[in-house]
Amino acid sequence: MPRVLPAHQALPAPALLQLMWLASPALPVGGFSYSEGLEAAVEGDLVRDEASAGQWLIDQMQLSQQRAEWPLMASAFRAWLRHDGDRLESLNDWVLYTRETSEMRQQTEQMGRSLADWLRQRHPDDARLPLLARLQPSPTWPVTFALAAAATQAPLREALLAFAFGWAENMVQAALKAVPLGQNAGQRLLARLTEALPGAVDAALATAAQGDAARQSFAPMLAINSAQHEAQYSRLFRS
Repeated sequence: MPRVLPAHQALPAPALLQLMWLASPALPVGGFSYSEGLEAAVEGDLVRDEASAGQWLIDQMQLSQQRAEWPLMASAFRAWLRHDGDRLESLNDWVLYTRETSEMRQQTEQMGRSLADWLRQRHPDDARLPLLARLQPSPTWPVTFALAAAATQAPLREALLAFAFGWAENMVQAALKAVPLGQNAGQRLLARLTEALPGAVDAALATAAQGDAARQSFAPMLAINSAQHEAQYSRLFRS
C-alpha cells in the first residue's frame, strides 16, 4: 500500500505536481461542461454581475461543498487508504442518494467514470481498482477523486485543497461564460474563492472528523435552480 506523507512533512515535488494535475481543468473529466446551477441563476436574474456571481459561489462553497462534498471526499480518502470496500460503497451511495436532480446525479457519475478510466490507464497495477469497480451503478466524482489523490501519497489536507481549488476554478470559468464576465473579473473571483478555501477545507475536515451524521446536503435554492436548468430553453452547460 502506498505510504502517505505525514501532514507536517514538506510535500515532495512529484506529489505536488500530481495534485496540481488533478486540480487542472485539463484533466479529461469534463468538469468545464457543468455550471452546477449557476447558468439557471443567471437566467433567473439571481446572478447578473461580478458581485452577485462572487456571492453565489461563496454561498455554494459554504452551504454545499464545505458541508457535503468535501467532508465526504475526506472520508473516502481515508477509506481508500484502508482498502475498505464496504465503507466506500456506503459513501458512494450517499453521494448518489443526495443528488436532488437528474443533472446533478449525471454530473457526479459522468465525472467519476471519466476519472476512473483515467486512473486505470495511469495506475493499472493499483490494488484498489477492483474496489472501484464495486461502486455501482457508477463511481461518483468525490469518491473517485479521493482514490486519485490517495495515489499521490500527499496528506489529506493538501489533497482536499487540490479538490477544492479544482471546483473553484471550474466554477469561475463557468461564470465567465454564463454571466458573462471578463478575464480580470474572473481573476478577482478566483482570488476571493482562493482566500476562503483554506478555512472552508479545515471546516470540512472537522465535519468529517465528527462522523457521517455531521455531513449534510441541504441547499434548496441550488436544487431548485438545477431543476429549472433541466428544462431551460437555451443553455451552454450540462448542469
